[in-house]
Amino acid sequence: MFKPKYNITDRLLSNIKLINTLVNELNDKRFPNVVLVELERVAREVSSYASTSIEGNPLPLTEVKKILKSKPEHVRDSEKEVLNYNQALQELNKLLEKESVELSLNLILKIQKQVVSGLLPKFAIGYLRQKPVVVNDPRTRQTKFLPPDLKDVEPLMKDLINFINSNREKIDPLILAGIFHKQMVLIHPFTDGNGRSTRLATKVLLAEMGLNTFNLFSFESYYNQNVTRYFEKVGEFGNYYDLTSYGIDFTPWLEYFTEGIIDELLRVQKLLPKIAISPESELQRYHLKILEFIQDKGFISDRDYAKLSDRAKATRALDFQKLIDLKLIKRMGKGRATYYILKEK
Repeated sequence: MFKPKYNITDRLLSNIKLINTLVNELNDKRFPNVVLVELERVAREVSSYASTSIEGNPLPLTEVKKILKSKPEHVRDSEKEVLNYNQALQELNKLLEKESVELSLNLILKIQKQVVSGLLPKFAIGYLRQKPVVVNDPRTRQTKFLPPDLKDVEPLMKDLINFINSNREKIDPLILAGIFHKQMVLIHPFTDGNGRSTRLATKVLLAEMGLNTFNLFSFESYYNQNVTRYFEKVGEFGNYYDLTSYGIDFTPWLEYFTEGIIDELLRVQKLLPKIAISPESELQRYHLKILEFIQDKGFISDRDYAKLSDRAKATRALDFQKLIDLKLIKRMGKGRATYYILKEK
């Protein structure tokens, strides 16, 4: 049975108290949809860039932004990794908005499938690993860690998930999320996509436990600021069985993990303007449909919008004009050839 070893240090306790304060402040505020739509887009860009960069993806943030905007059909593996991560973020966010999401092995398998879709052989997509793996130092390429044997992977994952779900009322959710993150990395359940899948599942766990800024949150960026330090904290050196025989101390990782959440919450807090919602700035669902259509297709025409809603032609024109005035979209073409695209920030 999984029983992680950790201590509630003054540093860890202080971090948890600050996180709870910051989360409550953010969750208690209401912001114009026009602000939230933009920040959600930026957070997905940063998360998709940072989480893939941690694993060695060479694409710079500027290139990632271009790819997410254009969504090209024919892509290299590095571009596919970014598109997959962004798609997984969007789908998880929609899932969290619709229903309560419980951590399960099926959910983790689904996340990994989204992350590595089109990048690995079929037997390695959405399935636990079927062959031994080693963890190499990303810089020196020397073997650093030997994960558990194949026969133990599924039992260890189920044991971890059971520990998380059975201790929700007993252990602070931030500690649970941190323990889950590190232990899943150590189990290394997949042939590839372990880090990306772990970070996404951890974000779901945090959102489920009350961090309602999930779609604005990008703690991957904190790890990417110093990848070497991240791997030192989340990983271990040696053989899994040797390490667990005397107990791995999760305390240093939990302190680092909570510091990363604080760093990101402060970033979000700084970016969110302290303004009240007004009729001039608030977007309705039909406005969001326009923005979502453009994000998916690249542009929208009045004919497209008419198919999305039953609003009259004159009202549709006003809807487009409001988004133009808010500097979210811009008008292209003339007359019947008029269409609208997202305005560059």
